[in-house]
Amino acid sequence: MSEATAAAAPPTVSNSKRWTQIVVGVICMIATANIQYAWTLFVPEIQQTFGWERASIQFAFTIFVLVQTWLTPIEGYFIDKYGPRFMVATGAVFIGLAWVLNSYATSLMGFYVGAAVGGVGVGCIYATCINNALKWFPDRRGLAVGLTAGGYGAGSAATILPIAAMIETAGFQQAFFTFGIIQGLLAFCAAWFLRSPEKSEVRSSHKVNQTRRDYTLKEAMSTKLFWLMFLMFICVVTGGMMAVAQLGVIAQDLGVKNFSVNLYFITMAALPLALMLDRVMNGISRPLFGWISDQIGREKTMLIAFTLEGLGIIALGYFGSNPYAFLILSGVVFLAWGEVYSLFSALAGDAFGTKHIGKIYGVLYCAKGIGALFVPVGNLLMEATGTWSSVLYTVAAMDLFAAFLAIVALRPVLAAHVARSTLAKPDVALDGEPALARA
Repeated sequence: MSEATAAAAPPTVSNSKRWTQIVVGVICMIATANIQYAWTLFVPEIQQTFGWERASIQFAFTIFVLVQTWLTPIEGYFIDKYGPRFMVATGAVFIGLAWVLNSYATSLMGFYVGAAVGGVGVGCIYATCINNALKWFPDRRGLAVGLTAGGYGAGSAATILPIAAMIETAGFQQAFFTFGIIQGLLAFCAAWFLRSPEKSEVRSSHKVNQTRRDYTLKEAMSTKLFWLMFLMFICVVTGGMMAVAQLGVIAQDLGVKNFSVNLYFITMAALPLALMLDRVMNGISRPLFGWISDQIGREKTMLIAFTLEGLGIIALGYFGSNPYAFLILSGVVFLAWGEVYSLFSALAGDAFGTKHIGKIYGVLYCAKGIGALFVPVGNLLMEATGTWSSVLYTVAAMDLFAAFLAIVALRPVLAAHVARSTLAKPDVALDGEPALARA
């Protein structure tokens, strides 16, 4: 083979190495999932035990999300500096400690501290695993980050029933302690199998618009595209955050929480069944819509998913008092919402490159923290209006607005951004492959 031919040849990519990293990342995500997704099981028990107002208890959830999201840019810096193993191992210690602290908490401040510690731990693990997936799979970013984020979305499905059972038999304090230790140990052990790819181990995509240069955080934040993505992220994530934190409360207020649903092969209360179904749908949505976006583009996929979520939330507000409708529609909402974490992270890698993606997506991910601020506001709005419909219709309108922006604004802005990037630095390598080879 001549030197010219060798230079033009695509880099060798080991699929076994790449998929091993995805599997390990998914395991780490599964270990962290309950910190967020099982919280709704504990809220009624905490309220019954201590008699605190629901909004005060839910403020712990807001603290968790704010810490998890708003520290992500800093965590991105440490990911680049120390690598994925150190960051995930550190996060594992924090997620285990968070629930141990919750198990001993006897004051609101105790739960607030536990929430902050959990936010640091989940942030370290989540940001690192998403970052690693983006770097290993530039040619299949949607699928890779979808599978990784899917581990976080569906990770609590297998443990919802054991946690609910332990809360029922041994109390919520014992459930916090036991599962905190299990989750922390699982993530800590998995951490040591993670590593970043070498430049020769990755290849870029030809199916979606991707920049040919790596943006710094400052450069990315100076673009119109970044802030458009940030706005859309806030609009879509708010509804899902509301559903995650309040589903148990919504089910109770709609009168379906303890309704026994008979599915012939299983009879279960509506809320635990809905939570288990929703986790599965949430997990499926991330790789499903991520894979779709690899095929038809991020913008078209966003239009489909955000519209489906908006319509599902409207239907939940209208028909949610029927336990069977509650099950089906909450599943639809989670199916359409979960993809937000695969689509926006993949789009960030496409638009700004992966050299500084930890910092860039870290700032973009702060949109989730802003969405979390609306969780206690949802309680206040419900109490003021006397119905959850007002809350659900409001967030549904935000979803439909984001779907509108995906086609009307995002599509042309992204195309212009990629075109400018190509003209500005056509010879800058992307993910280890010379831009000239991709032309």
